[in-house]
Amino acid sequence: MKIPALPLFLALLTLTLFSACQEDNTGDPTVCDNCPQEEPILADYDPTDYSFDYLPDHFPNPILPPDNPMTEEGIALGRMLFYDPILSRDSTISCGSCHFQELSFTDGVAVSTGIDGQLGVRSSMPLVNLAFNPRGFFWDGRSATLEEQALVPIEDHREMDESWDVVEEKLRNHPDYPAKFREAFGIEYASEIDRDLAVKAIAQFERTMVSYQSRFDQVVWAQQGWPTEEEQMGRDLFFVEQALPTQEHPGCSHCHGSALFTENNFFNNGISDVEDLESFPDKGFGEVTGNIYDNGKFRAPTLRNIALTAPYMHDGRFATLEEVLDSYAAGGHGIANEDPNIQPFALSDEQKQAMIAFLNMLTDTSFVNNPAFSNPFGE
Repeated sequence: MKIPALPLFLALLTLTLFSACQEDNTGDPTVCDNCPQEEPILADYDPTDYSFDYLPDHFPNPILPPDNPMTEEGIALGRMLFYDPILSRDSTISCGSCHFQELSFTDGVAVSTGIDGQLGVRSSMPLVNLAFNPRGFFWDGRSATLEEQALVPIEDHREMDESWDVVEEKLRNHPDYPAKFREAFGIEYASEIDRDLAVKAIAQFERTMVSYQSRFDQVVWAQQGWPTEEEQMGRDLFFVEQALPTQEHPGCSHCHGSALFTENNFFNNGISDVEDLESFPDKGFGEVTGNIYDNGKFRAPTLRNIALTAPYMHDGRFATLEEVLDSYAAGGHGIANEDPNIQPFALSDEQKQAMIAFLNMLTDTSFVNNPAFSNPFGE
């Protein structure tokens, strides 16, 4: 029997298209999502270099990985990804869901809430001056780079609970992201979008989050204006360099020194009353290093914008700066690896308020209102 030409042609065309999709979608041969990904992206690639030449002289040089140069296009893409809930399983949670600009990119609660209302185990860290950190990220330093750090929340079941494989497909099939990835990284096809490029873009955006224009900076470095008597008293107490029996306060700059107001190091700051080094409910840095003497140590966060980032500590146990100062004044619990500067001291109410007045000088209103860091999709 002779088969009509048109039906035969259509049958062969259907078989050919199905076979092509099978080759491009080995994980799921029933869909053809990848087929359009092989069409060239219609967008220009002409990236604009980004420079940190605006930084003041008292700031260190940023740490920039050679395989992820900063560009305006990469930063713009990273800003979109940072605020886009598409990265989560049900498109309800973004990086910005736990990092609010007005709170110096914290979220104002003791532990953050992720997908399906699940609670995390630690407080959201401020995203401030990350470009200058040489010692790993998170409270426990588990990720060596910002790029590595950005990989983690996506697949954490308490945060975004999504597979990176699925995220890659979402981005490849998105109406806007392929062009944005080409503009940032020069890819030719949407199928080249992957997690490595995505986290590079997010890291570029996060490196631009530099806070350096607080009232303290303007008074001390730009020599514009003067501290009040109360602020100066707090500053003197804060920067005492060596604790001696005759001094009223051991100083805070041992752990929160430099222009960054952090040494980006890990300490047992005496807040946990445990029986021994094995008894910390959260081992922190020790969980990462495997060294028992690192148990209970956590990153000393920057004190820049500290007035905006309550509650305090890795578990958000202190609601106010007054509570933080009271804890340090108590002097710790004598655990073997407590920092030697954790020792009891007395602060009068006047001195306590003076220290808080000084800490308020570190608030950078230009940082928390900078439109370059805001949600590009609106509120």
